[in-house]
Amino acid sequence: MDDIGHKDRPEREGISARAARIQDVAKLADVSTATVSRALATPERVSPEARARVLEAIAKTGYVPNPAARTLRSQKTYMVLVVLPDLANTFFSKILRGIEETLFEAGYGMIISDLDGSPEKEAHFAAFTAAGRVDGAILLNGHLFGQTREGEGHPARITIPLVALCESIPGADIPQIEIDNRAAASRMTQHLASMGHRKIAYVSGPASNILERERFLGFKDGLTASGLPFDPGLVIPGDYTIETGVMAGQDIVARADRPTAVFCTSDEMAIGLMRTLFSAGLRVPEDISVAGFDDIEFAAVAEPSLTTIRQPRRELGQAAASALIDLLQGRPSPKRIRLETELVIRDSVAPL
Repeated sequence: MDDIGHKDRPEREGISARAARIQDVAKLADVSTATVSRALATPERVSPEARARVLEAIAKTGYVPNPAARTLRSQKTYMVLVVLPDLANTFFSKILRGIEETLFEAGYGMIISDLDGSPEKEAHFAAFTAAGRVDGAILLNGHLFGQTREGEGHPARITIPLVALCESIPGADIPQIEIDNRAAASRMTQHLASMGHRKIAYVSGPASNILERERFLGFKDGLTASGLPFDPGLVIPGDYTIETGVMAGQDIVARADRPTAVFCTSDEMAIGLMRTLFSAGLRVPEDISVAGFDDIEFAAVAEPSLTTIRQPRRELGQAAASALIDLLQGRPSPKRIRLETELVIRDSVAPL
């Protein structure tokens, strides 16, 4: 009877019912215990072959690392805080994937903080970092803890390595990973003008947002390069959400003299705007062309599919995580990295 119960159970290479130890893993993988530790904590310092043997030995022995003991020995948490302004925004999905997979390969985990515009949440996570609960942080909120977007107030004392991602932080002496928002917005504006559009509306992001400031300058650059005048009456306020896209669409529908094209500075706003135009009986792109920015997952499957600026979101996340890992492991990291964008031409824009 005993044999029957154990026929399909994997052997543990001589390990008894006691909990597996790191020495058991090392023996089975034919490496030192130090190599086992490095394979778990800093896998980039171990050859892929050795790491594969260690992971296989862990699976066979059932060894469970003790993170608390590891933290006490190294004075590290092997955790990274990722600070988001709004987790509900679908733009961040691929960025988070790029961050997570890069951190995982280096032996780090991540904690996501969704600030959601709350000063209380920001204060909580600032205290969280000050208490040594994480080794570093990636900031997508556009400012340091304790510092407003306009730069008022006093920056929080930086005690851990930080990296800014997507929204640069002027004056901060930390690696900053971004795209050239100004050049990308200019390119889209010039594309609309090249299709014969002379009356181009612009749906903005939040006025205090550095991305908005750069994209607005790019919009004006694109008009100038195309020989078109800037009309402030064609600037419609938004905040990158579907809801403000709907409101912008209502604004356009109500106008007697409508623009022939609309450049929305986020895909979510563009999708909300198109829905409102359809509800009012207007056709896209036959009556009004619509363009977006970001190339979120829904841009390609929208009806019609959305012409937009593609941000390399996964690569941005990977680059930010790699820069932070360099800092955490004592290596220098470039202070500014800019990744290329792409103009994606789909069905929502047509010649005038």
